[in-house]
Amino acid sequence: MKFIGLAIVGCALACTGLSLLRAQQVPARSVWDGVYTDQQAKRGTAIYHDYCADCHGDDLEGDAEAPALSGAMFQNDWEGLPLGSLFQRIRRDMPLNKYVGTLSPSMNADILAYILKVNRFPEGDADLSHAPEILNQIRFEAVKPDRKR
Repeated sequence: MKFIGLAIVGCALACTGLSLLRAQQVPARSVWDGVYTDQQAKRGTAIYHDYCADCHGDDLEGDAEAPALSGAMFQNDWEGLPLGSLFQRIRRDMPLNKYVGTLSPSMNADILAYILKVNRFPEGDADLSHAPEILNQIRFEAVKPDRKR
C-alpha cells in the first residue's frame, strides 16, 4: 500500500515537472509581433512564384495534391507551433521536384515572410531570421493574442 502511495506521488510530481517544463518552452514572441519586413516578403514573392506556385498556386490556395499555404485550414494546422517547425518543413521538403532542399536558408526565410504577409500577419523592422534557435522562439498563432492579461 505504501508503495502505491509513493508511486502516485511520484507520478504527480513528474506530471507537474513536465507541465512546468512545457510552460517554460512556450515561445515568448508570436507571428503577431512583426517578425519579417515588407522588403523580405517582396523577395519571397519572387522566389515563391519561381519555386512554389506550380504546386501551391499563385495565391497560396493549394490544390488537390498540395496544401494551401494561406487561410483558416493552413493557420489551424500550424496553430501553437514554433515558426521553426514551418521553416524546417519548407527547408527539408520543398520544393517537391528536382530542387528539393536546394534553396538557401535565406531564400526559405524570404518565402516564409511572404507566406506570413499573405496570411495578414504584421510586418516588422527586421528580416525574419533563418536560424532555428530564433525561429523556435516565435509562436504561430492564427488569432491575435490579447496581451492585456
